[in-house]
Amino acid sequence: MEASGQQPAGSEPRQPTEEELRAYEEQIGKLRIEDLVLQSAVSILNLAARRIAKDDERDLEQAKVGIDAARALTELSPEAAQAQLRQALSELQLLYAKHAGEEGGEVGGEPGGGGEGGEPRSEPGPAPSEGGGKKPGGPGDSPLWTPPGT
Repeated sequence: MEASGQQPAGSEPRQPTEEELRAYEEQIGKLRIEDLVLQSAVSILNLAARRIAKDDERDLEQAKVGIDAARALTELSPEAAQAQLRQALSELQLLYAKHAGEEGGEVGGEPGGGGEGGEPRSEPGPAPSEGGGKKPGGPGDSPLWTPPGT
C-alpha cells in the first residue's frame, strides 16, 4: 500500500512541501486548546475502556490512570461536552468495578491490596476515607470508587 502515501520500510521520510507546511500552519492556527483537550479526553476514555473490556489487554492499573486523567480533562473540556464525558466516565467506572470484582477485588492482584500509591477499592462500596475517593454530595455521589481529588 505504498500508493497511499506511506513510505516503504527503510526509506528516508520525504520533507513536506511548502504548500503542505502552509496548510499545516493554517490548521494549527484554527485549532482551539479546548478541542484538543476534548479529543484527548475521548481518546483516553476509549483506551481505558479497552484496558478493562478486552481480556487479552486487561490492565486495571492503566484503566485507573485513564479514569483519573479523563476526569481531570472533563472540567477543562468545552461545557457542551462535559455531560457526555461525565456519562462515559460513569459507565467506565461501572465497568472497572465489575472487572475488578471478578479479579478478586484487588487491582494489583496482591492479596491485602498493597500496590504502589495506594490502590482504590475495586468493588462497589464506599471509598476509603483517607485521601482517596468518593466525591461527597452532588450528582456524582455513588457507592462506586471514584478517583481521588474529585
